Amino acid sequence: MIRIREIDHLVLRISDLDAMLQFYVDVLGCSMERQLDSIGLVQLRAGSSLIDLVPINPQPDGEHHVGPNHPARNLDHFCVRVDPFDETVIRKHLEDFGINAGSLESRYGAEGVGPSIYINDPEGTVVELKGPPDKLTDHAR
Repeated sequence: MIRIREIDHLVLRISDLDAMLQFYVDVLGCSMERQLDSIGLVQLRAGSSLIDLVPINPQPDGEHHVGPNHPARNLDHFCVRVDPFDETVIRKHLEDFGINAGSLESRYGAEGVGPSIYINDPEGTVVELKGPPDKLTDHAR
């Protein structure tokens, strides 16, 4: 049997590295983990996970990555657990960067039902900012 503990990493196909780095590093607080210039890969540390950024342009070996609007795009959104989760502080921080945040909703996640806010990165990927589970969360919801 395979038992998954957590998400190790996810890979985003991107077209504007500078904008994506500003968003994930400056706005969300990720840090640079490593770069592989030979393939254009940039890996960012996001807590105990990684977010990989891969360019959509042709690779040195002639292989092409598809763009964000290509029908092969297969990521609806991803969720990062924010701790501490203070809606006022989060909204102010996002506002300082000109990022529009969705409404605060109660959504189910790995730890149960709790507060979450949806935002978009510069290339339109939906990022869910998730808070702690409600004290009386119903894990079956």
